[in-house]
Amino acid sequence: MNPRTGGERTAGSTRGAAPKQDRSRATRQRLLQSAVTCLAEHGWSGSTVTVVAEHAGVSRGAAQHHFPTREDLFTAAVEYVAEERSRALRELPTPASARAAVETLVGLYTGPLFRAALHLWVAASNEPQLGPRVTALEARIGRETHRMAVELLGVDERRPGVRETVQGLLDMARGLGLANLLTDDSARRERVVAQWARLLENALHG
Repeated sequence: MNPRTGGERTAGSTRGAAPKQDRSRATRQRLLQSAVTCLAEHGWSGSTVTVVAEHAGVSRGAAQHHFPTREDLFTAAVEYVAEERSRALRELPTPASARAAVETLVGLYTGPLFRAALHLWVAASNEPQLGPRVTALEARIGRETHRMAVELLGVDERRPGVRETVQGLLDMARGLGLANLLTDDSARRERVVAQWARLLENALHG
């Protein structure tokens, strides 16, 4: 056997493996993104592996290669949603005013990631495999969101009442997100945001 020929074949095999791995990662990413979209649009009961695979543009067999069961797919989707929500928090712009800060925080609860997360909460209440992961990740996201809210508002949590005020804002934002699930609540939400901004200015900076 010619060592040089063998070496070239090995190098070629290595080069050929890289694009295959890239395609595999891309397929997995599309499946996770589609799982989130399907959850947001169809809820848990309507988001089967077949539906997700069709949305991702891959065969059911390819989907099951990456995620053998529906629980495997959506357990991974829980992780994906948590990471995407964390990334969204890290990329939030610095607001120019209290109202801009409130609008930014409320926006976290009115987009597709929150809708998907909400459906995961509902599913986790009935799916033992999902429950512990969703609970743990939501606790982490809650801490990150609170910390980011403090930074965006530019407040000092050592002051009495500040922590509770910030948490009240986040609870209100979550409630607005829930209200937005059924109908377009943007007009009422705008008025509520304006009032909360005024309250925060007085409570946190007054």
